[in-house]
Amino acid sequence: MSPPLLWRWIPPLTAPGRIQMAIDRWMLQQLLRGGPPMLRLYRWSAPALSLGRHQQRWPDHWRTAGVELVRRPSGGRAVLHHGELTYALVMQPQLRSREAVYRHCCLWLQHALASAGQPLQFGQAAASTAAQRSSCFATATAADLVAGDGSKRIGSAQLWQGAALLQHGSLLLDPPIELWRRLFGVDPPRLAPLPWDAQQLELELRRAAERHLCGGALIEQPLSPEEWSAIRALEPGAAV
Repeated sequence: MSPPLLWRWIPPLTAPGRIQMAIDRWMLQQLLRGGPPMLRLYRWSAPALSLGRHQQRWPDHWRTAGVELVRRPSGGRAVLHHGELTYALVMQPQLRSREAVYRHCCLWLQHALASAGQPLQFGQAAASTAAQRSSCFATATAADLVAGDGSKRIGSAQLWQGAALLQHGSLLLDPPIELWRRLFGVDPPRLAPLPWDAQQLELELRRAAERHLCGGALIEQPLSPEEWSAIRALEPGAAV
């Protein structure tokens, strides 16, 4: 039996949306070139809306709402990145069923939230129903994690290139009510607060990933100057 692959952990960082999306694209490129599987957590330096790869329609007022609009490499609908924590991972799953891969790649998130006394289950909405909504958090499909009362806590999306997978998602923490209403016309999901501060949350998620995703310790490796140069080259030239 071959030894488990060593996963790279890119330390959490805060940056504008266009940079965060460029890093995610770069991670997938590195995997396709023979690099290791990778995992990272990140935050957005200013409120932003990330649009799904194929999302072509959104309300006109989003362009004047004072938030950055960026295009995600993955599918799904718009996500408001404010009052949340984003994760991204790249790997080559042995599983081939998309639903099974989602379940495998979200197991660490379920364990982390369960340890906080907030168990999560997968949603039940059909993908066709979700595609009719402008907001990712308006519905919960089999790719998403919901609390016992049905409130969606984590939305995830994927991009496949051959056998290589990029999966990233948003963990809602304290979504801004007024901004959410202004963008989506409804209140955000009502969620119980987690018992951890930001630093402890990142630590608990990393521990859960080491046990339930990576099969061992994550090897911490910040982005090098050369890697940052390659990432900058992937930044979009203009807003969507």
